[in-house]
Amino acid sequence: MQVCELNHVAIHVQDVAASVAFYRDGLCLSVLDRPAFDFPGAWFRLGQTQELHLIGDREQPVHSHHRGGHFALVVTELDSWEQHLDQYGAIRLERKTRPDGALQTFVQDPDGHWIELCVPPKSANG
Repeated sequence: MQVCELNHVAIHVQDVAASVAFYRDGLCLSVLDRPAFDFPGAWFRLGQTQELHLIGDREQPVHSHHRGGHFALVVTELDSWEQHLDQYGAIRLERKTRPDGALQTFVQDPDGHWIELCVPPKSANG
């Protein structure tokens, strides 16, 4: 008995169209086909096999913080991401270096969910 890998992250969003625009254009994620559920939403590819599932009709408040209640995406570098996100007009925190040497910035989606963009420490990159 074992856990193989993370399959997907699911988050509630209020306005699916606004969230699709953010994740597609702001975070440059590829849109996936989605089964014909009886509720609104959208799916995106995260890396090679993981997915992000947006579930529409959010009515409850979002409880997200850059230190907890967020998800992180590994990226190859941050300079172009920060430039792109700033030009896009995204809400973003300044870059920080973790104690292990990883570089990170956090960006907020239209609902207030925080997403970390992270460059692993050089020793983890090989």
